[in-house]
Amino acid sequence: MNQPNFPHRAPEPLAFGLIVIGDEILSGKRADKHLSKVTELLAARGAGLAWAEYVGDEPRRITRVLQRAFDSGDIVFSTGGIGATPDDHTRQCAAAALGVELQLHPQAKALIEERMRTLAREQGKVYYPERPGHIHRLNMGVFPLGAQIIPNPYNQIPGFSCYPPPLDGSDQAAAAPACPGIHFVPGFPVMAWPMIEWVLDQLPPLWFSLLNRQERSIILFDAMEATLTPLMLQIERDHPGVKVFSLPSVDHPEWGRHVELGVKGQVEAVEAAYRDLKAGLAPFTTRTGPELVR
Repeated sequence: MNQPNFPHRAPEPLAFGLIVIGDEILSGKRADKHLSKVTELLAARGAGLAWAEYVGDEPRRITRVLQRAFDSGDIVFSTGGIGATPDDHTRQCAAAALGVELQLHPQAKALIEERMRTLAREQGKVYYPERPGHIHRLNMGVFPLGAQIIPNPYNQIPGFSCYPPPLDGSDQAAAAPACPGIHFVPGFPVMAWPMIEWVLDQLPPLWFSLLNRQERSIILFDAMEATLTPLMLQIERDHPGVKVFSLPSVDHPEWGRHVELGVKGQVEAVEAAYRDLKAGLAPFTTRTGPELVR
């Protein structure tokens, strides 16, 4: 599939980002569940998050975060703030970040109206589209110009995807879901998660097969990170594209005090780097524990 050429497009492998919007998350009124779920959805496809960012319901800050995300060349998911109450600013900020106008999306309008008809029928009421409450609900379908619909299987009120303008001047609406851009979904997990999964299912399977990433590590007891640092630096020098990590723990329920030392990256590169990592541990007297593959 030929894709439009976007500015700042990230090189392979693909990078994914997550933006979580809402004062309720930052205040602690609600705990964020999106980070762990998106990580799970991506891991099932052999991918992972490159970054995540949290921002409250302040339009200026939201706009700046979205501008950076559009410029990143990443595929980004944004949760929250796409409703039609006074504290929902995401739709407006997305338009500002792209420098485009807002408009009522015709497909979103049809979906919202059908939802309102269904609710009226279920409640034994007559549907009057001219009622102020019904008209106000249509604001949930006002998206930045060129946005594409994300289906919502829970209540049919859609989310939307936006893409930065192609360099060749072609229509933004021609962008495919696989292109770098931001996919906006509600803050409610029951809606957001199947919508994010739908977006992921639109990506070419080849992209995920190209990722083919792996993480291999070993548990070290009585190890000091400072003494391991030269070995870690050497592995990264010898194996470009592989990341070396150390994760210390002082109160693990099974292993107690330990350091998890490992490498992550493309499968083939990881296998070679991990062999060298284990060989480099030979001079140490550190007691070793389980080896992990993720």
